[in-house]
Amino acid sequence: MLPARPSVRRARRPHRRRLTAAALATLVSLALAACGGGDGDAETNVSAESDVSPESDVGDGPDEVAGTASAVQLNGVWPLTGETLEGDLPSHPVYAVKIDNTAGSAPQIGLSSADMIVEELVEGGLTRLAAFYYTTVPTVVGPVRSMRASDIGILKPVDATMVASGGAPITAKRIANAQIATVRETTEGPTGFYRDESRPVPYNLFVKLTQTAANPGRNWAPPSDPYLPFGDESDFAGTVPVRTVEAKFSESHTTSWVYSGNGWTRPTSYTQPQDDFIADNLLLLRVEVGDAGYVDPGGYFVPETFFFGTGDAVLVHGDKALKCVWSKKDKGSPLQLSTTAGDDVIVPAGNTWIELIPTKQGQVTLGK
Repeated sequence: MLPARPSVRRARRPHRRRLTAAALATLVSLALAACGGGDGDAETNVSAESDVSPESDVGDGPDEVAGTASAVQLNGVWPLTGETLEGDLPSHPVYAVKIDNTAGSAPQIGLSSADMIVEELVEGGLTRLAAFYYTTVPTVVGPVRSMRASDIGILKPVDATMVASGGAPITAKRIANAQIATVRETTEGPTGFYRDESRPVPYNLFVKLTQTAANPGRNWAPPSDPYLPFGDESDFAGTVPVRTVEAKFSESHTTSWVYSGNGWTRPTSYTQPQDDFIADNLLLLRVEVGDAGYVDPGGYFVPETFFFGTGDAVLVHGDKALKCVWSKKDKGSPLQLSTTAGDDVIVPAGNTWIELIPTKQGQVTLGK
């Protein structure tokens, strides 16, 4: 069990309706892309048994003295939500848990406790989630799946520790070389992993994240910068009315979103209703995707998302959207947003879901 942290309080910002704007087009589409190929069954070919763990991991030592973030204030905000931080940061790293996002994962567990979620393309045109936990550590999260090279650019900005079932040798080596700490099923010590025998492999691996966070090891660091350029929602300049969002990654997968006064939810998610992630913000980024250099057991090439550089973006908050541009100097840099005219764009404080949509064949559709 994690020690009590009475000095830390996450101040939740109340949702406020944005100012009305002039009526615009009912439908706005952005051409974003997906890598081709594969059918929906490709994911089942990537089994837990194929995730090989090398010896070059970072930060996997058991029973080590935990690091501390007690002296870090980060300008008074939580690094993943931008919400008010009273007291010190937790005495454990940011955890990014790799979670399956196919029908086999149902029901996904623990998404409602995440601060932020990033959805990334994997083989077969399907997607996987990197769920970030820091302000709240849930008891159980999963199903836990393997890591990808794409995760380097996703995790590095806040020095997150990867929680995954494992990874292909080439991927695990790159993750280690990037100095990303990992906790995997094969890690020695009290990792918190267990198998739910009522579910089929590879969808039966879960992690007791409270146990993981109680034994964080020593090779971790607290975030030095917020993940996003957070600010007050009164400064959000979105004007395009929007009530639905379709984020198409490929012919095999589209993530659908619907807005209510309480936030954005996925009507076709694999969670139980009470455990789904409710997004205050949707950030849809156009990203380049290449070949990670190997194929999965089913013969599908494994894509790699290049999460650095620059590209088109749409930021959605409440029932308004704003077209903008994202930039990231390198894989470890914070994400920056600007208008097409070059003015800074802020992300209203709250929970954010980031869609990393490839630049070919993908598409974002905003519905009024």
